[in-house]
Amino acid sequence: MKIIIAGSGCMKCNLTEKNVINACAELNIDADITHSRDVKEYLKIGVMITPAVVVNDRVVVSGRVPTVEELKKILSELLSS
Repeated sequence: MKIIIAGSGCMKCNLTEKNVINACAELNIDADITHSRDVKEYLKIGVMITPAVVVNDRVVVSGRVPTVEELKKILSELLSS
């Protein structure tokens, strides 16, 4: 699973990254997690508002900080589909 956190590196973006890492750890998901701070790069993948979480090239959260529980639900659903 490839997960990209898109955002400039502000407090909300960094919290989003931390929550993604924690959600993956709690679910024992071995994900490739990166943080894209390059506006041109994350615009290419469809992110218009940050912070955003992109899983396997699909924007799953945008414009807010998702909770660990919300991320666990999203990631579990994506794994089962």
